[in-house]
This record gives sequence, structure tokens and C-alpha cells, in this order.
Amino acid sequence: MGQKVNPIGMRLGINRTWDSRWYANKGEYGDLLQEDIKIRSMLTRELKQAAVSKIVIERPHRKCRVSIHTARPGIVIGKKGADIEKLRSKVRKFTDSEVHINIVEVRKPETDATLVAQGIAQQLERRVAFRRATKRGVQTAMRMGALGIRANVAGRLGGADIARTEWYREGRVPLHTLRADIDYGVAEASTTYGVIGIKVWIFKGEVMEHDPTAHERRATEGGKPGGGQGRGASNRPAPAGAS
Repeated sequence: MGQKVNPIGMRLGINRTWDSRWYANKGEYGDLLQEDIKIRSMLTRELKQAAVSKIVIERPHRKCRVSIHTARPGIVIGKKGADIEKLRSKVRKFTDSEVHINIVEVRKPETDATLVAQGIAQQLERRVAFRRATKRGVQTAMRMGALGIRANVAGRLGGADIARTEWYREGRVPLHTLRADIDYGVAEASTTYGVIGIKVWIFKGEVMEHDPTAHERRATEGGKPGGGQGRGASNRPAPAGAS
């Protein structure tokens, strides 16, 4: 099962939380959901070069708080905050609520699955060989502290007549382990031969406590991946000479 489903959706409420965080009555739920979709698609389009990892939308009373997680906050903010004001005015077109925009810096973009997938896609669009682009992204993530990574590329690879899927993996990626902190990201590369899809899974360690915000907290704090100690760690005897 863990091999087939979205690893983020499978871990919601365990060590992952939702990207849309609000409650709505039955009558207005659909309208607010449509607003979220339009806001996200607009921001993704406008900030294509800003290395946006994800967009979190919260709705406290009569407000719409949009948090943009990006590896390049300077591009989003602009000179003296001019660009962020433009974004705020564009978001206002989709909602009647008061809009607040927060910028959250991604401390380690090399171990963010969405940003790794985007990096591979950009290389493929620049005609870099797909094996080289994939291997480079995987090795960089492992060098920066990831415990495991898998990258899939699918489509007319190298201009082949028949589409196929190839993958590259280093370390371990335990998709069946619910306490495993698995980051997942997708991207598309538009090439002259057609669209190539990229999927990336990154294993960052185990989260032993039941905390839906654990993944996001560790990402923004820039903490070291692999904070968990593994199964039965609390029952293991201390090494000789340890105090």
C-alpha cells in the first residue's frame, strides 16, 4: 500500500499536516476550496523562478493568511517589499477576506523533494541528459544529509519513440513505515519531445513522537534529518563507559 499511495496523504495527522488549514460550514466549503486552488495556481505561475516548495493557506476569522515556503525569499519579496505588495493585490482578487502574506525560507533546498524535482525538470528543459540530471539531484541530497532518496523520471526519455520510466535510488526509503518522515514532490519538464514527469521521495529520519507538525517544524528550523532513533531505541542498553 505504501508503494502506491501519496506518502504525504498517508501520513496526515501522524507526522504531516494539511496545506489548507481552516474550518468552513457546509455551504461555504466548496467556495473556499476553489479560492485555495486559484490562489495556489496563480502564485505557482507568478513565482516559477522563486523555488517555491509549498503554499500553506490558513483562514482565521475574516482573514486569509498565505505562507509561501521558498528557497529564494529575496525574489518573492522584491526590492523594498514591492513584489510582495503586488502579490497581495493579486491574491485579493480571489477572496473577500483580508490578505496576509508570510515568507518562510526553506533552509535546506537540497533535501526538499519538491525543489529537487523542480531542479531535475529545469535541467531536462536545458537538454541535460536525464541520467546525469537525476543522479546529480540524488547525490546532492545524500551529501546534504538525507538518509535516502528515490527519483523517478517518466516520458519520452532521450527522445525515444516509446515512453518509459526510469528511477535512481540511494539509501533507504521506507514507504510502509508510518513514523518515517518522507518528503514527496513532483514536477514536469516540457521538452521538444513532450512532457517528462519527475517524482522524488526523500527519507529524512523517523519521528518518534505523534506530532502532525513535526515535518514542517524540522524543515523551517533547518534541523538535522534523522532525528529518530529507530525501533526499540529506548530499550537498548547504554554503551560501556556512558554516563
